[in-house]
Amino acid sequence: MTEIQGVGEFGLIARLSAAAGTPPSPYGPGDDAALVSTSDGRVVVTTDLLVEGTHFRRDWSDAYDIGRKSAAQNLADVAAMGARPTSLLIGLGAPARFPTAEFDALAAGIRDECAEAGAVLIGGDLVAAPQLVISGTALGVLEGRPPVLRSGARPGDLVGVVGRLGWAAAGLRLLLAGERHGPLIDAHRRPRPPYALGPVLAAVGATSMCDVSDGLVSDLGHLAQASGVTFEIDSGSLPALGAPGVTDEELLTGGEDHALAFTLPAGTPLPLEAVLIGRVLEGPVQVRVDGHPARLRGYEHFGRG
Repeated sequence: MTEIQGVGEFGLIARLSAAAGTPPSPYGPGDDAALVSTSDGRVVVTTDLLVEGTHFRRDWSDAYDIGRKSAAQNLADVAAMGARPTSLLIGLGAPARFPTAEFDALAAGIRDECAEAGAVLIGGDLVAAPQLVISGTALGVLEGRPPVLRSGARPGDLVGVVGRLGWAAAGLRLLLAGERHGPLIDAHRRPRPPYALGPVLAAVGATSMCDVSDGLVSDLGHLAQASGVTFEIDSGSLPALGAPGVTDEELLTGGEDHALAFTLPAGTPLPLEAVLIGRVLEGPVQVRVDGHPARLRGYEHFGRG
């Protein structure tokens, strides 16, 4: 079995660049930095980090799925601003004995997720590390639209979600129980963010938006905090975003599906994929579920003991 330590840093960079395909105009991998162009002079930029043992396990997910998940986690944040993803840079730390075939599969996963989002891999960095660590930086363009911020929700707005809720969390629960196959487990290994709907929601007038990475209650809490409002959620609307086997708690607190949660004025035409789940009210900063303050929280790094 060939290991990446026998290929060398620049050989691996060449393999990664080859997997990326054709870079966007004008320049991609190969120089000290990439050069990208924008249609209206503004770029949406975000970064995210995945660490082996925290965000994925190699005995649960193959390298291709890890590549797709690492790209999705970054590109979804661009869509959540109402932007169209265009580019991705990847910083990769990998053990010297990481198999070359797995490296190639990881690169293919990153490439294919970028293609799903309409973006391309344009560069990054590569270092030796004791475990697999993947840092992504995603870029996107607004194409003349204003960005959709977390601070724009107003009393009277409706609350909606596009995408899936609770699938990845249910998949993690099943993996911990020893199961290895099924649609919920696939959802944990490889999320499916609704990339195209971020710009669509921005175009129809979404007033705030975020991707659901840490859990619906937690992420709506970020919108409530930034906007200074109360979010009132109807739990009866949530099963439409879940699947058989997803629990009520997973719908409310499960992260890593990277659905898009948004607000918009009442009467706004909605994409067919959107599910309305509540409304924005005047009042203290909080998220309420069926009239009661939400006590459940999603995932939090360095959370309270």
